Amino acid sequence: MKCPYCHHAELKVTDTRDAPEMTAIRRRRECLKCQQRFTTFETIELTMQVHKRDGRYEDFQQQKLIKGLQAACRHTTISHDQVIALASQITGELLQRQLREISTTELGQIVMERLQSLDPIAYIRFACVYRRFKKVDELEEAIRAIPSKDDR
Repeated sequence: MKCPYCHHAELKVTDTRDAPEMTAIRRRRECLKCQQRFTTFETIELTMQVHKRDGRYEDFQQQKLIKGLQAACRHTTISHDQVIALASQITGELLQRQLREISTTELGQIVMERLQSLDPIAYIRFACVYRRFKKVDELEEAIRAIPSKDDR
């Protein structure tokens, strides 16, 4: 790594902290030549393939998971910070499993289980896209399957 200001290669780390998502480390660095300070983030690279419904494979991307969660959680009781935390939890769970690949079916199921316990509207929105309901009866069945607050 080089200083972004003078491109000198000798740097020192002045501070290290966990980033809010807990999947990155934030480091404050100082250039030993020009004394400028800057921040870097070190992230865990999750090398896992997602097996799509059409047979293709693509790299797992936490940002794509966040985008899907944000769409489902828009205008619900789930905040942006909770969406980021949920995506980080799911990513962490996948890391712990040490999987080389995961199907969209399994990944979607994990997300639906988490959303169902957080907010029923976010769960139904995600389920509509994930399960691709063709009939209103399928949607009604999914709604009836949501446990009441007393059951959770």
